[in-house]
Amino acid sequence: MSLGQISTASNSLAADANSLNSLKLQAGQSSPAAIKETAKQFESLFMRELIKSMREATMKSGLMDNPGSDLGSDLLDQQFAVKMSGQPGGLSDLIAAQLSQQMGIKPESLDTKASQPPLTVLKKSSSLAAYRANTPKPTSNQSNFVERHTDAAIRIEKETGIPASYMVGQAGLETGWGQHEIKLRGGASSFNLFGIKAGSSWKGKVAEVTTTEFVNGVAQKQVAKFRAYGSYDEAFRDYARMITQSPRYAKVDLKNGSAMAFATSLHKAGYATDPQYANKLSRAIEATQRLQQRTQVVAHSV
Repeated sequence: MSLGQISTASNSLAADANSLNSLKLQAGQSSPAAIKETAKQFESLFMRELIKSMREATMKSGLMDNPGSDLGSDLLDQQFAVKMSGQPGGLSDLIAAQLSQQMGIKPESLDTKASQPPLTVLKKSSSLAAYRANTPKPTSNQSNFVERHTDAAIRIEKETGIPASYMVGQAGLETGWGQHEIKLRGGASSFNLFGIKAGSSWKGKVAEVTTTEFVNGVAQKQVAKFRAYGSYDEAFRDYARMITQSPRYAKVDLKNGSAMAFATSLHKAGYATDPQYANKLSRAIEATQRLQQRTQVVAHSV
């Protein structure tokens, strides 16, 4: 690969896996220029996933999710990732330094801060602070939703063992962080935070709404009946009862502390038809955990 080809590849950071593979191959041939570009690619890919995670955790999703917006959001995430990568003293310099050490290349040939030990580079780099400054901040809706429902979720956690962050995160995903709650006819709240449908065994109130279901991977609008409750506490308790007592969810992973394991096992059990549900749920839970941790830190400092 020539320098011109490397330059062309760098213009498509995080967009083409083939260009990344080409740069990795060239880096293996101990080319300083390719090592720098490979490091930049890796940083761009990392930034793309970070931005995507934050976006999906804060954007409207769940019952009212619009799959048609995914492509535009992904392209925007890609552009942000490209612009934020390759900054002096950033993560790409650290990666390049590590690659150069492994390959026996002199640090000065990379024109980076690789002459310093990698840990020193990381400590002195301001790139992590820059990432935090440029990643999407939690919305007020998200923060308010987590604050509003955490106490109720903690009470149910003590009764059932389901982590409060799992329940609040899933409730946030299902309702678009409280912006798209299921309503009864006339506009009153159904208090149904989890999109639990009303089957033949349900004897309580029912709310009928139009929702998105995936049939053979294709999104379709359907009118469905959902359970209605007298309070949010009732909604949390009914959800916990279903997860812990229904044979359908007997294999849901609640014990290893992994949001992704929980979300994946819940999806496999058939909780939702959206093929991306596990990824969306794990990100919503992680966002909830960050907000809850921040609240605890503030409370302890007062």
